[in-house]
Amino acid sequence: MMKTLVTRMRRRGERGYDPTAGYLADDAPAPATVRLQLNALQALCRQAFAVRMTMIALGTPFAMTNTVEGPPRYTVLVAAVLGITASYAMYRDWDRLAPRLLAHPALMAADLTLAAILLLTASPASPLAYATACTPLLAGLLYGWRGSGVFTGLQLVVLLTVYRAWEARPGTGTSTLLIAGFCIGAGIIGVTLRNLMFRFGTASEALAEANSRLAVAEAVESERARLAREMHDSVTKTLYGLSLAAEALAASANGGTANPDPESVRRHAALVASAARRAAAESRDLLTDLRHHTDLTAPDVDLVAELTQRAAEFEQSTRIRTRLKTPTGRLDALPHRTAHHLLAIVSEALENTRRHADATSVTLEAEPSGDGLTLRITDDGVGLPAPLNLEATTRTGHFGMLGMVERARSLGAVIHLGRREEGGAEIRVDVRSPGLDYVPRPRKEVVSHARR
Repeated sequence: MMKTLVTRMRRRGERGYDPTAGYLADDAPAPATVRLQLNALQALCRQAFAVRMTMIALGTPFAMTNTVEGPPRYTVLVAAVLGITASYAMYRDWDRLAPRLLAHPALMAADLTLAAILLLTASPASPLAYATACTPLLAGLLYGWRGSGVFTGLQLVVLLTVYRAWEARPGTGTSTLLIAGFCIGAGIIGVTLRNLMFRFGTASEALAEANSRLAVAEAVESERARLAREMHDSVTKTLYGLSLAAEALAASANGGTANPDPESVRRHAALVASAARRAAAESRDLLTDLRHHTDLTAPDVDLVAELTQRAAEFEQSTRIRTRLKTPTGRLDALPHRTAHHLLAIVSEALENTRRHADATSVTLEAEPSGDGLTLRITDDGVGLPAPLNLEATTRTGHFGMLGMVERARSLGAVIHLGRREEGGAEIRVDVRSPGLDYVPRPRKEVVSHARR
């Protein structure tokens, strides 16, 4: 029979059955450190000590009245003062005294003794009778089921002694029985609250640790994505230009003639050297940015002036007519972080126009819109693919569009990638409150598919 019972219990455990569930469960495991235990029990224990202090203060006059003058009355007064002082000290200096109370349960026994002296000189009908329920409650909160059982038993012994001393008074038996029930219930409530607080504290600690790890992982992933965008928009493009210049240099040096043109070789060599210096400078700037962010200390940026310069440089290098529509309203200077991302989106859009659009003209436009800003880049080329699939372009090794979407999302903006009705590509970014240093919140990115 015993072997069968053990086998059944083992099978229940394998199915996830917890034999310690319910009110009579074993004590929940305490947190790893005493500090966490004290923090979990602080509010409940301090309130219990406050109730005990109040009850002793209210019950002491009853005890003094029922005590003859002389040493017995002084003994009651000393016990009351010591009980109130100890309760107030625990209420005020919980962080300093509670570890000693946890380590030395005998201190609770001393407090029980002081309350017993007052209760013996009073009666079960006095307020001190209700203060006795605080001892099992505190024992359950601090020491679990074993401590609650021990101190509840001692409290019942005290109540029995008090009953023997006052059994001649009418109603003493009923009052003693009622207070005994309060003591037993308080002990059970104390242990139940202790287990709930410890389980909640353990779950909260695990959740905080999981959130911390998730935040670290998100920060690492965000930094990796930022580094990938910066490399794509700076060093990668420069190295691509460097490779084209090197190929042109090789072609000019081995152009099929015995005497290559020295001027052509010199010009292409100068382009290679310039591109190499630029790649080195961009790499150095990227490393500097990794070690020291300047978003909070960098001055605001005049977006119109930057767009004017980039439009002129693009038109000069590509011979594609580039027009800038100046805003009709006043456009304030933007924070460095906001301007940096917007200009990077413009640069990527212009690079796509140069490589893939086969366009003859490009238009840049920045306009205030309510409390925000609308930035638009359009061209008259072949336009974006329809429909636009970011995942497909990323799988083929093209990360420009994804970088634009991520930059817009980091600003809390909405980006639209599509076609113009008259033909060509249109990229529009709607930024919220560009004049503020906007802290982005997680949100669903909105990307419009290309219109046919």
